[in-house]
Amino acid sequence: MTSTTTVVHVDDIELAARRNSGVEVRLLWRREDDVCTVAVNDDVTGEAFEVEVTRERALDAFYHPFAYADAA
Repeated sequence: MTSTTTVVHVDDIELAARRNSGVEVRLLWRREDDVCTVAVNDDVTGEAFEVEVTRERALDAFYHPFAYADAA
């Protein structure tokens, strides 16, 4: 996993968020183009990533974001 900047659009709507051991995970939905993303920020390592997911996989990706990051 490489260090990147997570871009959150002004019109993103946060559907869910959680934080544990310095890792923040957010499930976002952008109404204008109907896209779901999972954004992850690790305060300990400084790494961050965002992965686009289908609606059907959004909640699974929220709970298991690292599995989806490897697939991207």
